[in-house]
Amino acid sequence: MLGSRTLFTSDPENIRAMLATQFNDFGKGDRFRKDWFDLMGNGIFNVDGSAWHESRQRLRSLFTRQRVSDLACFERHVQDMIPMLGGGRTVDVKDILSRFALDVSADFSLGRQINSLTSHQNDEFFDAFERIRHIQSLIERLGPLNFLVPRRQFRQDLETLNDFMKPTIEKAVSMTAEELEEMDKTDHGWTLLHACASVSRDKRWLRDEMVAILIAGRDTTATTMSWAFYELARNPDVLADLRHEIEITVGVGDSAREPTYKDLKSMTFATHVLNETLRLYPNAPFNIRAAVKDTSLPRGGGPDGNSPVGVRAGTQVIYSTHVLQLREDLNAYDFAPIDEFCPRRWDSWTPKPWTYIPFNGGPRICVGQQLALTEMAYVLVRVFQRYKSVRIGVSPSKAQPNEVGWRKR
Repeated sequence: MLGSRTLFTSDPENIRAMLATQFNDFGKGDRFRKDWFDLMGNGIFNVDGSAWHESRQRLRSLFTRQRVSDLACFERHVQDMIPMLGGGRTVDVKDILSRFALDVSADFSLGRQINSLTSHQNDEFFDAFERIRHIQSLIERLGPLNFLVPRRQFRQDLETLNDFMKPTIEKAVSMTAEELEEMDKTDHGWTLLHACASVSRDKRWLRDEMVAILIAGRDTTATTMSWAFYELARNPDVLADLRHEIEITVGVGDSAREPTYKDLKSMTFATHVLNETLRLYPNAPFNIRAAVKDTSLPRGGGPDGNSPVGVRAGTQVIYSTHVLQLREDLNAYDFAPIDEFCPRRWDSWTPKPWTYIPFNGGPRICVGQQLALTEMAYVLVRVFQRYKSVRIGVSPSKAQPNEVGWRKR
């Protein structure tokens, strides 16, 4: 592709090889790191080898069940979001969810109150963050031609991002080990940044990791929940089943109470709704690895494509989670067509290994997976405790997942 060696695959055996059984043969690669360095630096998503392993070890211990099950952060911001969905009007739900997810991510990771849902005080930061993600997407997709992407605004927006994070990081680094330990014990004001600062005082590393977490925390929730609301608007019978589960577990309307972590884990159908959304609309429909040495993949060679195929060092391998999860030969389509939104398929179906990987797999599986699933389940429950229906605000043939309207209970 444009002078570079590139393979495409949606074969679960090849994906398993890259992500697990031949993990050391593949990495993000030099081109990926170069394209993402201005934004990600040496954060966990942009490094390989010992640098990745060190970051992974540091971060993995921070996403404990105790942290994931603390729902107060979600509740603060969901109460800002819910009123914005009502009034019987059509709203841009993707924008609302993007603001909500960024507010939560900044609160959880940095202890910063952006309040983009309720205030225009930090609009400069929010707008810069949105432009950064858009331009970075162009840089990634254009590959060798990304030098054509204008970057003046991109650099200005990166300065805005760095200026936003700098004082918070400097404050955390200035704390003594004893102060950080005491904050951890009391849990008062404790954030992911403080946890990271307790294991490293490297400001650049802290900046890079916090940016990675901000992006991952914002993108996964905003994108997945936009699609979930879209599908629930198109499938009122599914929404009715979801609301029934919510009602018998935590109540709706005037009888509603805040769900606990245990409540969320007990709500099987809500989990099915999220699983089905992630199956049809994975947050990263395409992903990429590069061979770090001459190696091979289990399938793709020979006359029938079922023999191993050689992969030279430097070759990029693009694998599609979206295509993988919609392959009829690998997935459950007896209960409903594979491309239809049907959470009930999960009542009796368990995906085969390496055919359902919305959070990736192997050693690099998303370290924040449980946090993301908990946050999304919390949003589902709290929103539909308040509202009994959601509708698409334009004709279905022209609808986008961000254009929906709501009806209050």
